[in-house]
Amino acid sequence: MPSLSTYRSRVEPVDVAVIGAGINGLAVAREAAARGMSVALIDQDDVGARTSAISTRLVHGGLKYLERFELNLVFESIRERNILLKQAPHLVRPYPMLIPFSAGQSRPGWLLACGLMLHDVLSAGKKLPLNRVVFRKRIERSWPGLAEGGLKWGGLFQDAQVSLTERLTVELATDAYRNGAVVLTHARVESLIQTDGRVTGLRYRDRDDRSLKEIEARIVVNAAGPWVDDILGMAGAQDRKIGPTKGSHAIVDRFPGAPDTCIFFESPADSRPMFVLPWAGRYMIGTTDLPYDGRLDVIVMDADETKYLLDAVNDLIPQAGLTPDDVLWSYSGVRPLPYVANLDDPAQVTRDHQILSHEGELTGLVTIIGGKLTTHRALGEQVAKLLARTLGLASAASPTRTAPLPGSPGSEPWPEFHARFIRSSRLPHAVATRLVDTYGTAASAIDAIATSQPELAEVLDEDSGAIGAEIIYAAREEGAHTLEDIVLRRTLIGINRDVGLSAAPVAAEILVSHGDWSREYADAQVHAYKQAVRRFNPRVLADDTAQQ
Repeated sequence: MPSLSTYRSRVEPVDVAVIGAGINGLAVAREAAARGMSVALIDQDDVGARTSAISTRLVHGGLKYLERFELNLVFESIRERNILLKQAPHLVRPYPMLIPFSAGQSRPGWLLACGLMLHDVLSAGKKLPLNRVVFRKRIERSWPGLAEGGLKWGGLFQDAQVSLTERLTVELATDAYRNGAVVLTHARVESLIQTDGRVTGLRYRDRDDRSLKEIEARIVVNAAGPWVDDILGMAGAQDRKIGPTKGSHAIVDRFPGAPDTCIFFESPADSRPMFVLPWAGRYMIGTTDLPYDGRLDVIVMDADETKYLLDAVNDLIPQAGLTPDDVLWSYSGVRPLPYVANLDDPAQVTRDHQILSHEGELTGLVTIIGGKLTTHRALGEQVAKLLARTLGLASAASPTRTAPLPGSPGSEPWPEFHARFIRSSRLPHAVATRLVDTYGTAASAIDAIATSQPELAEVLDEDSGAIGAEIIYAAREEGAHTLEDIVLRRTLIGINRDVGLSAAPVAAEILVSHGDWSREYADAQVHAYKQAVRRFNPRVLADDTAQQ
């Protein structure tokens, strides 16, 4: 069958056109296509390229919603976490986290302990172990860095993580495509089409010939995240819907006292929830939550945010001694939360999503505000039900509740498939392990490329262990159009120590040598990649500048 990379020079009229290939748009497109609707999904960038790529990468059971008594969000989060653990075991895995019970924090330890027990009650039948309270001896044994800082007890909360969020978005796009959706990336929407007092489609700039083209649609879904208001503005002046808040994360190497499990704690500065997360062989520290009204195309972590994050960890783990020089790179983005005038505390803005079905001259347009990584599938189901009613289609059970993602082995238990793949592969053990951990069952196709062309079995980046066959697979099968698409969101080489800067030219050369890219395009892509990753403030670039 054609791959996700298949280019469409013209799109036939569809039932639903979805603007925005972030986690929300992908969930809507996947659900609608699985229900038999004709779907076109379009984004000015790549799938999962912006907001969805800057999350804390947790599939969170909604513990923090308990104190607000948002039980609907708690139940939804628990249910969706269970579904992801079952349907995407290659991507979503158990991820316990310690919650310190410290004197002086805003929530007393006894209250947090009760919250953990209540969460277990609400999670009856969950796939994870029970939460528990741990005391000094266990703290000293398992978290010596925190014990040295004076921690005497805490709670062990059983949660989940999707460490490679980018792969999740690629697989959602792949699943939508396999169910018939057209996926257009790097195609900017220029305007909405309005006919006879309603929205009937959109105009976009073709990524190849730069011409303006149209997609006729019975319904248009505005899932543009932080750009929701821009899309609404195409149909005339609208009340502001999005009040984005900025979130930043710092990436560091292992440090003195670094924990082996995630720590979910309070900032000593303002009691905001924070995390120290073991991730991809390093540590992620996050996150900030600041009102944001700046540019959306380039967002970077500033010096104040860096100090805020590192000071919190140094307070929690005194021997850590982290300084700005320890930050390898960082990433920042905005959460597309509902707009609240005169906002003092962004943490008080609801994290529940809103689905707006417009009327009047905007009839035919549906707008999504908010949304979360954990509950993306549920949002997609809710929107698809609305679309089905509007289109006069019969109601049906959601097919995505039981449908494995493309990289899942399905009925075969993940540990068994994982071991069988590594055992059967002729590639070195480390390479085979990386492939199956990154791509799930798609590792078999990459293994076949490497086996048939031995030069593509060679490691191109020692840090990540990636091989050349991954580059070919990304370009030919997974809809990667730019070097950034390949290095940051298909192969995940870009989460290495230097955000893929040393590997990017090698990847481009592989595509030239195998006839996929011209020399001119490759050179332009290498230059563009170097410019694009400046938003991560990689230390290697700062070091190079200092030596000049």
